[in-house]
This record gives sequence, structure tokens and C-alpha cells, in this order.
Amino acid sequence: MAFLTDKPQEVCRDHYLLKIDIDQKNSSPGQFANIKIGENDPLLRRPFSIFNHNGNIIDIVFKVVGKGTTLLRDINKTGYIDVIAPLGKGFTITENKKALLIGGGVGNAPLYYLAKMLRNNKNEVHYLYAAKAKEFIFKKKEFKSLADKFFLCTDDGSDGEKGLAGDVALEILQKEKYNIIYTCGPAIMMKNIVNIVQNFETPIEVSLENYFGCGIGLCYGCTVETTDGMKRACINGPVLDGKKILWDSLVQ
Repeated sequence: MAFLTDKPQEVCRDHYLLKIDIDQKNSSPGQFANIKIGENDPLLRRPFSIFNHNGNIIDIVFKVVGKGTTLLRDINKTGYIDVIAPLGKGFTITENKKALLIGGGVGNAPLYYLAKMLRNNKNEVHYLYAAKAKEFIFKKKEFKSLADKFFLCTDDGSDGEKGLAGDVALEILQKEKYNIIYTCGPAIMMKNIVNIVQNFETPIEVSLENYFGCGIGLCYGCTVETTDGMKRACINGPVLDGKKILWDSLVQ
């Protein structure tokens, strides 16, 4: 049984934060919640990354892009919500290492929870936050507070450095060495970053933003081609080894 503890709160343009009591204290950064949005929604459940988890409460940050997320934004009361969580395989949590986290747009959401857990495990955390423009940046102060070094870039230069995530990531990697890299964002962004990281020995974990029909591995609607064969992103992921994904089959 899951309950909304508050109405959706706008955190930046078109992005909202939702707090849900899932009566479950344990989850891993990179796992997700699969939500059925109202009795009038004829579509399948939708997956949303876990932004944070405190006690029984998970936070999700979602972007309004269509009918389902519009319905979610317009929920005007607290109470029961049809949620299955936590699902999927999360990120590897290292200890006493140096990590670079790279988020793009709403893909920054699961990396907040990850950064918090990495800091708790005495890792040095460097964070690159990428967005289209300043108006699409959410929880900037909170992300910055978890980073030993914080980098910010926007496509239009309205905040931080002007440039794409891949270009800024390359600049960082030419100056710094890391034990591990984590990323989440648009598939084309992650493909570009993995291509850059191929030139380094550093492992990279990516969190895919595929559409998960069932979320539990039954429908095979989220399969991804890898060097180890076909993987179901909802149960073998959404976090996968970025260097094993056959990106050309995922992104043209």
C-alpha cells in the first residue's frame, strides 16, 4: 500500500517532486517506482527514478511530457496511489573511491540519491549537472551540497558553462582521474559520454530511461542489446555497464 503524503511540488519549469510513503525503508540508488496514474488512465504503469529515500518516504522528480505525467501533476489530494517500488537493479556503491556523476535533465534525479549514498561511504564525489537552460535546473543547492566538486553546464549558457554534457565531461576527464563514472540522462547524451570514456580505463555505469511496460521482466518491452546478449532494462537494469551496451541499436 502506498500513499501520497503531499501534492506534487514544482521544482523548476515542467518538473515536479512527489513524496510517496511506500511502507518500505530499503532501496538502492538507481532503482525506480512503477506508477499507475489514476483510474481514468488507460495506459500502462510508468517508471520514475527514486530521487531520495528517507524512512518509508521516497521522492520522485518527474517532467511533464504527456497525458500520464500531466495527470500526475494535477493530482490535488493526498491518499492512496498505485505504486510498485522499489524495482530494478541500482548503481554499485563504492567505498573510499573518487567518482564522477554526470546527469542530464530529469536524468539528474537518481544521481542525487546516489551522491548521498556515495558520500555516506566516504567517496569523493564530483558532479556534473547538465540542463537545457537555467529554468530547467532543479534542487541545485541540494546537489551542490553533496559534491566535493560541482560542475554545471547549460546548452544555452544561461547558467554555468555553455556546452553539452559530453563536451564538458571530456574537459573534466582530461584534468581529473576517477575510479568510476555514473551517468543518467537522454540516451544520446549517455552514448556520447560512453564513447568518450572508452578512451579511458574508468568503468562507467548508466541508468537507462527506457519505457518499462510491466517493470518486472514479463513483457520484454524494454530489452537492450549488449555484448552479453539481450538484457531487460527493468530487471537486469535500469543500471547497466555502459561499455557493454550496443548503443547504435539503442540510439541512431
